[in-house]
Amino acid sequence: MRLSEELSETVICTFRVRPEAVDEFLSLLDGHWATLNRLGLVTDTPERLYVGLDHQGDEPVFVSIFEWVSGEAAVRAHDHPDVADIWEAMRPLCEARHGLPAMEFPHFKPLVVEA
Repeated sequence: MRLSEELSETVICTFRVRPEAVDEFLSLLDGHWATLNRLGLVTDTPERLYVGLDHQGDEPVFVSIFEWVSGEAAVRAHDHPDVADIWEAMRPLCEARHGLPAMEFPHFKPLVVEA
């Protein structure tokens, strides 16, 4: 097994959204990937979105999974005002809970299984 040599990176974004802020959060999430795509920061693989309840089963957790075209694209996103506006608007709609942060953004590279 080895690390893929692909430049793209998959990010799994987890948002612990305040229950009263779900509608506002969804309106921001609706344009998030489209903005990243318009700016050429993500691959053509469509974003996958999920919603569930936290491990105590009572508060919403949203997950967005998408692919940056490269690790450098993720860095560029932080400097673009269109992206920063969305991210800054999302922040106060989320909350840390149960010892977990309000938002998490781990990046992953695929593993290649060799026969």
